[in-house]
Amino acid sequence: MRLIKLTMLLSLIGLVISFFQRDHLSTNISFDERLKEEPHQYRTLEEPFSVLINARDYFIEPLYDYTLYGMVVSLKQHNSDTGLHKTWNDHLNVADLCVVWSDTAFSPHLNKVEFWNGQFTCFFQTNDRQAWESFNGTQLSNNHLITDNEYLRDKIKKINIGDQIKIKGWLANYQGSNGNKRGTSIVRTDTGNGACETIYVNDVQILTSYISHWRIAMYVNFCIFVLSLYSYFKAPIRNY
Repeated sequence: MRLIKLTMLLSLIGLVISFFQRDHLSTNISFDERLKEEPHQYRTLEEPFSVLINARDYFIEPLYDYTLYGMVVSLKQHNSDTGLHKTWNDHLNVADLCVVWSDTAFSPHLNKVEFWNGQFTCFFQTNDRQAWESFNGTQLSNNHLITDNEYLRDKIKKINIGDQIKIKGWLANYQGSNGNKRGTSIVRTDTGNGACETIYVNDVQILTSYISHWRIAMYVNFCIFVLSLYSYFKAPIRNY
């Protein structure tokens, strides 16, 4: 019984530690060569159109054909039942993905940069001088992903930090039937409010799923904890 209790305690500690470290990026990531490319952007001939989702109409104005290869460093899945998305009745914005590519993605110091997403923005910081000097802010974008296609919406929700992805669609402005509008950046050199890319997604692919030692440790510790907990309650009661 003491061994079971000790196993439970150690696995629980390991589970908590690995959970908070699960998205930490490794220094030896194997990259898809396509991540070296800058985003592909061309004027589109696509006409504006409307879509219907959750009984709401949205007017989409495509501006550019857009293809992005990158690695996700931070993300925020959106729930249209909470926050500003609820206030705006925005059911179209599935998620925000903060993505890096080219030299910034391939930098050996990238794991020393901290990334996080706010409601609609991506932030980053580091105290490491080499990491800062090797970081190129024009090789990072925060992408508002919009689509009414349920299959694509489900695929977007399966994306995790560290995954290498391909997104293809249109840089687009859109407006809900309640009059709320959201635009898009059309360059990678802007910052601040309005600097995010809004992409109407026509295709999304996970090129490589990120599997870290911390994530493996998290699942292993979880299994050990559950098994030890089961063993604890199934063990015979001893009277002394």
